[in-house]
Amino acid sequence: MTQLAQAISAQLHALITTGRYRLQARQHDERGSVTIQEVLWAIAALGFVALVVAAINAYLNNKISLIK
Repeated sequence: MTQLAQAISAQLHALITTGRYRLQARQHDERGSVTIQEVLWAIAALGFVALVVAAINAYLNNKISLIK
C-alpha cells in the first residue's frame, strides 16, 4: 500500500467508526421524551378544563333561561 492509500484508509476507518458511535448515541438518546410527555399531559389537562367549563356554562345558561 502506498502512503496515500494508507492515509485514505485510516481516515475512512475513523469516519466510519465515529459515524457508528454517533448513530448508536442518537438511537439511545431519550432527552426529549420527558418534554413531549409533559406537553401531551398539558394538552390533555387543557382539554379536560375546557370540557368542564363548557358543561358549567351549559348548566348555568339552562338555569338562567328558566329564571326569565
